[in-house]
Amino acid sequence: MSWNFLDVLDVVVDVLELFSSGSGSSSSDRESLNYDERLQKKESKKSRYFTEKVSAVALALSVFCFFIVFKDPLPSYNYIQTLVVTSLIGTGISFLVFFVLYVMELYYFKTLFKLLLFSCSVIAFFISAVMYIYFKSGLFV
Repeated sequence: MSWNFLDVLDVVVDVLELFSSGSGSSSSDRESLNYDERLQKKESKKSRYFTEKVSAVALALSVFCFFIVFKDPLPSYNYIQTLVVTSLIGTGISFLVFFVLYVMELYYFKTLFKLLLFSCSVIAFFISAVMYIYFKSGLFV
């Protein structure tokens, strides 16, 4: 009775494969099912146009705020400096929001268009919100 080392190794691998697969299916069957893709498809159906909807709402709110701010003439003293400062503050706040979304792993997009649309609309929203607060609150003017 001569046992070859490779025969013993083959039996051990077969036993380990049997216990590791649970139901007796091979690893190639598991890869063909691709559980991750199925979960991603369900998730993408739930929020198919979520990025576009959020971007549209942010753009609509920013247009409304810009309209309220610019319908009356701006005060004549240093208005260019005020516009630059409020734009920088709004951009800084939006970058802070982007960083928080990145840390929470929510700042990932499938296409460059979605990234640019979302980023530009959020930046415009925060710039318009800071300008609205600055000019209409009366605290700074």
